[in-house]
Amino acid sequence: MSPEKAYQALVAKGAIVEDVAQAQAAAQLDRLFSVLTERRSLRHIFQKKQSPRGIYLYGDVGRGKSMLMDLFFEQLPLRKKRRVHFHAFMQEVHERIFKWRQLEKKGAVKQGDPIPPVAKEIAAEASVLCFDEFQVKDIADASILGRLFTQFFEAGITIVVTSNRHPDDLYKGGLHRDRFLPFIALVKDSLLICELTAAKDFRLNRLSGHPVWFTPVGISSREHLDARFKDLTGGVACQPVRLSLKGRVWDIAETALGVARMRYEHLCVEHRGAGDYLALAQRFHTVIIDGIPRLTKDKRNEAVRFVTLIDALYEHKVKLLASADSEPAQIYPDGDGAFEFQRTVSRLMEMRSEAYLALAHMSDEAPSGTELTNVS
Repeated sequence: MSPEKAYQALVAKGAIVEDVAQAQAAAQLDRLFSVLTERRSLRHIFQKKQSPRGIYLYGDVGRGKSMLMDLFFEQLPLRKKRRVHFHAFMQEVHERIFKWRQLEKKGAVKQGDPIPPVAKEIAAEASVLCFDEFQVKDIADASILGRLFTQFFEAGITIVVTSNRHPDDLYKGGLHRDRFLPFIALVKDSLLICELTAAKDFRLNRLSGHPVWFTPVGISSREHLDARFKDLTGGVACQPVRLSLKGRVWDIAETALGVARMRYEHLCVEHRGAGDYLALAQRFHTVIIDGIPRLTKDKRNEAVRFVTLIDALYEHKVKLLASADSEPAQIYPDGDGAFEFQRTVSRLMEMRSEAYLALAHMSDEAPSGTELTNVS
């Protein structure tokens, strides 16, 4: 099924409400899909003097950019494809450059610019790269992007990007931005720039006016979360996502369209740390937690992990839905750290408010060494 047909199928079954701007963007992605699956001429499909090497999809938050890119990615019947958050990807690029420099010092490779060999490595792994939430705030990233993307395009890689900003607004006010301008020109010359001007913030529309905290844990609360998960994802089939941090992997089984659903045990009983929770908060705009229990005095370690988890979600403006055995104030009323836990209670209450739900997801600070990619 093509991205456009997949989009129309969601509309037909009532999973999403059709939007003209979304339909137009889906049609553009469909053309690129046809190029990649039927090996048709890019020049013929897009009718441009210079054939684009992909699509740059931008627009306000909650308009469906990631949803459309995910439909494109999921339907694309290619093995060598990758969907990754842009900042996580750049962390990986810097790590590859560092390793190359280490090989240089050992004399294992010739000295020179590490960008071409790094780009060649990446090109060998994926012929299609999908970058979610493209932003540039770091001069280290800005300084290498032009050379990196030039190598990608020369290697024949197809690139799909989602961003809140038009290319002309990238790295605005950044240090030595004049050196970044050739990259902007490269993007505009190489990618089809497509603005998603959807009229509504669909993500907020699906959350606003609906409960997000269900008590107690049981059949009823599980059914409520089932319904909310289906509503938020439009019934799209779940895709597992793997978070890899400094040699460790964390597989998230139930994810779709930027929403992750997880058991409390998977989050707070297992030995997790701040880096894990930051990666989770950076990757997903909405997290659904099943089965938060009342924590007794002997569950101090779980309480600490829960506090760290909520801090990460709150600071990144992640939307939280949960089933719990009690209201937030009664989750950890006694025990070591119970007084400090009240800040978490306050945050949980704020995260249920309309004002919080209207905030944009902040995902521009990936933990160092973090890689986030779909598990194929």
